[in-house]
Amino acid sequence: MLTILHTIDTTGPGGAETVFIELATRLPKDRYRAVVVIRGKGWVYDELCRRGVEPILLDAKGSFNWRYLLNLRDIIRRERVDVIQSHLLGANVYSALAGLLTRIPVIATFHGAVDVASRERFMGLKFGAINLGAKAVVAVSEDLRQNLLQRTPLAGKKLKVIYNGIPCEAFAVPKSDILRKRFGWGPEVVVVGSLGNIRPAKGYDILLRAAALVKTHSRPFRFVIAGQGKAGLEEKLLALREELGLTETVQFLGFNDDPAAFLANLDIFLLSSVSEGFSIATIQAMAAGLPVLVTKSGGPQEIVSHNETGWMVEPNDPAGIADALLRLASDKELAMRLAMQGKSHAVSTFDLDTMLQAYQHLYPRAKPEDRVDTGAIPTKKGPDQTSG
Repeated sequence: MLTILHTIDTTGPGGAETVFIELATRLPKDRYRAVVVIRGKGWVYDELCRRGVEPILLDAKGSFNWRYLLNLRDIIRRERVDVIQSHLLGANVYSALAGLLTRIPVIATFHGAVDVASRERFMGLKFGAINLGAKAVVAVSEDLRQNLLQRTPLAGKKLKVIYNGIPCEAFAVPKSDILRKRFGWGPEVVVVGSLGNIRPAKGYDILLRAAALVKTHSRPFRFVIAGQGKAGLEEKLLALREELGLTETVQFLGFNDDPAAFLANLDIFLLSSVSEGFSIATIQAMAAGLPVLVTKSGGPQEIVSHNETGWMVEPNDPAGIADALLRLASDKELAMRLAMQGKSHAVSTFDLDTMLQAYQHLYPRAKPEDRVDTGAIPTKKGPDQTSG
């Protein structure tokens, strides 16, 4: 039985947070015991509690918080942690340092290029610490692995690629007309949807400009965007929507906590991103049996094969997106073929079990003689209990 400490440095909804929660709650309970540390309440906290896990809350305010690091070390010793599984840059740095202090192996996962942004302060020092303290560093796509190799001091032998996974069967739900009824759209309307928080990398301004280009087409299109807003950016997008005359054409729905139900309302899934580490939303849409239209923005090239399991266009190209939407809407045979082949590919390649098995290969085996004696007092919890 291995005790794994799971930690992440964000509390809101997102792809990285979803993977974090899946790893913390879905690993086999007869082999792994979870200790979960997060920095505060929010969507991650609520979702963990909903799944029966009460996490430890440990705040880490400031550019570098020694108190947080020492508290993390104490938790590792008290809970007799065997391996640390961290996600995103901040948690990866603290976990690597804690691993050095306690001699506990660390698996550090990166989910996107934002973690290697050139404006990041002390980037060399932070990645140097991760390189020293992490047993392995996971990138969620080969594109991201190459980015990390080129822009950081991480050793190539430590870098592994593990694609994010989803419970594909959960997206095999019947079609829904809830959104059509909500907005009064008839069966002739082509409903195009995007799923993802409102962030610059998602390229929703590009989506709006593409929507303006198909607005005058004889076949009516309507666009729905499900994702948590970002102060300032959402207001700019709403202003652009009004400027382009798309108030009735494009709807921002806000945060969605049931992606399968949302996707069941769509005819076409659209990813308009300018940069993606991977794209959980794309594989969710494929598993839901939708034709997917994605941009060549990094991770999607490793998910979709053009004209086989989806349709790909260049990023930052509203006209290219518009042309592709018109083609998919007018050629039902093409859309159906892409949807069927995309679903088969998602199930065979990106299922949650595949991801979980890949991570388990990185974790050390549970051998009592391998455990480092940290001087901790054994806990009274049973081997299959989740700590928090």
